[in-house]
Amino acid sequence: MYRNLLSACAATIMLAIAAPAVHAQDTTKSINFGIISTESTQNLRQDWQPVLDEMSKRTGLKVTAFFAPDYAGVIEGMRFNKVHVAWMGNKSAIEAVDRANGEVFAQTVNVDGTLGYYSYISVHKDSPYQNLDDVLKNAKAMNFGIGDPNSTSGFLIPSYYVFAQNNVDPKSAFKTVRSANHETNILAVANKQVDAAVHSSDTLDKITSRQPEIAKQIRQIWKSPLITSDPLVWRNDLAPETKRKVKEFFLSYGKTGPNAEQEKEILKKLTFGGIQESSNAQLKPIRQLELFKQKKKVEDDSAMKAEEKKTMLDDINRKLADIAKL
Repeated sequence: MYRNLLSACAATIMLAIAAPAVHAQDTTKSINFGIISTESTQNLRQDWQPVLDEMSKRTGLKVTAFFAPDYAGVIEGMRFNKVHVAWMGNKSAIEAVDRANGEVFAQTVNVDGTLGYYSYISVHKDSPYQNLDDVLKNAKAMNFGIGDPNSTSGFLIPSYYVFAQNNVDPKSAFKTVRSANHETNILAVANKQVDAAVHSSDTLDKITSRQPEIAKQIRQIWKSPLITSDPLVWRNDLAPETKRKVKEFFLSYGKTGPNAEQEKEILKKLTFGGIQESSNAQLKPIRQLELFKQKKKVEDDSAMKAEEKKTMLDDINRKLADIAKL
């Protein structure tokens, strides 16, 4: 009990120390831009920095990139007002909207004009496994790579379409399961460090461009339904003038101005064709998917008491009905 009291006091002191820094930044002059960890910080910085530099130039704001080792770091950064605008996946955007005062204001567009990407499961090109059935049948002998728990394509989508739909618990089904970002999972498959792994189609596109010899070492054996393009999220309480400047910048970048063609090439390195306006409404199908996954887990739990199961299912069904009205 004494140890718990000390821990609680320490946490309170740390929050008190951190509090002034949280509110000190004037977002009419400077903002921090969060970037989720889909690959190494070095690669992300290389691709994003030209965009952030131009945003600084056009808006008059000092724009600082914010990186974290996992998706939760960016979400928590927004929660504690250390991240003001961020590029996220849909699942992490839901967390930001629900827990970090976030709001979707734009979404990325693919180079071909489409509004989505895919989740893949890949194996080494020499692997004996040819399809998803092969992987699930041989799971006990396989080392499997999955994505960050807050990743849409790395975790939520395969959790539902691959595992929940097939009544498979990956933690017990595979020999080992390791969690990593998309780039690390691709490299792990290419180097035979895991037998199969989840990753996104856009990260594979980047690696195909940068390291084609790596991309040639892997083969896709499962492809998800189309996932809505990544959102851009800002804190709801961001200064109105800053919101206006940020939105105008992103919606015009690569489209207007003397450097539009050069900006298009910069966007291509990010696998973007442009950025368009969006809202929290784009998160609706992902919210439904998350609830369907929870519902199936509850329905399949034979150890749960009937009364408890009914209460939980009623709550999930109520949430699904509420989302359907949006």
